[in-house]
Amino acid sequence: MTARLLQVDALTRTYALPREQLWRAPRLIHALQGVSLQMSCGKNLGIVGESGSGKSTLARLIMGLEPTSSGCVTILGQTLNKLSPSELRTARRNFQMVFQDPFGSLDPRQTVARIVTEPLEVLGDKSKAGMRIMAQDVLNAVGLRNTDLDKYPHEFSGGQRQRVAIARALITRPQLIVADEPVSALDVSVQAQVLNLMQDLSRDFGVTYLLISHDLAVVDYMCDEVAVIFQGRIVEQGTPQTLFNRAAHPYTRALLEAVPRMGTSSTDVKKRAVVLTPRLPSISACPYAARCPGAQDICDRVRPELLALSTGHLVACHLATATNMGT
Repeated sequence: MTARLLQVDALTRTYALPREQLWRAPRLIHALQGVSLQMSCGKNLGIVGESGSGKSTLARLIMGLEPTSSGCVTILGQTLNKLSPSELRTARRNFQMVFQDPFGSLDPRQTVARIVTEPLEVLGDKSKAGMRIMAQDVLNAVGLRNTDLDKYPHEFSGGQRQRVAIARALITRPQLIVADEPVSALDVSVQAQVLNLMQDLSRDFGVTYLLISHDLAVVDYMCDEVAVIFQGRIVEQGTPQTLFNRAAHPYTRALLEAVPRMGTSSTDVKKRAVVLTPRLPSISACPYAARCPGAQDICDRVRPELLALSTGHLVACHLATATNMGT
């Protein structure tokens, strides 16, 4: 399966901070700065980066939950920015979202039956009896029982709640599911169960995942391709094998070095930890120049473009591209 599923072109999103003075314009936060990517059916894509890098903002814009400042999102040939509210509602049948927190993403006042069938109610194309049958089918698919339909979220464990959230996303039979940190709030043993379930559903239902995560092991397990994002820009992209074994961008290498390993002391972990910097406008053309130990004059003057180092391996770094070209 190689059909184009998702196309993101030059996506930007800017937020205004609260005014510090009445007569002064508010400062702006550039959450996304010209992000472009594409996905094919059946090829899972992972987005990784530290907290505040723009991962969740990208997920919300792809889902049409927030307006873009500029750029466009096209899913299955439909450009979301050009759709009317009713057309966008209908188009959502083909793309759904699983949120990070299974405790906060489910309405505690509603039964599982009501939660899972809500997307069908919005589409308005099924009877109540038909929606309940479909809800039973998707609950069974995620490892829950028919009797769970009449229960409330507080009666389930964290892993079971995330299964309910996945069932809700699955009920419209979407081709794309955007999963924003789907296992980060779960115990490690439960994480493995949910990830295996997601892989089984991908095989059985033909679902393709856009997986947002800070956990490199999760992305390596689930995804066919990985994009590394830093301060709203994609700085490196390629297969997990390429990025995790031959990372070319210093930020990607810093993320890999910050992963705790068995037998590592707490002091060593602190030394390798990625240090967060404020998300404020920088004078550097390269957003990573202030952190990069190998930064040069050109990094402060010219914004690095995302260029191919090899087939399927893209990097936005002056040093990496210069080395690759032998200069």
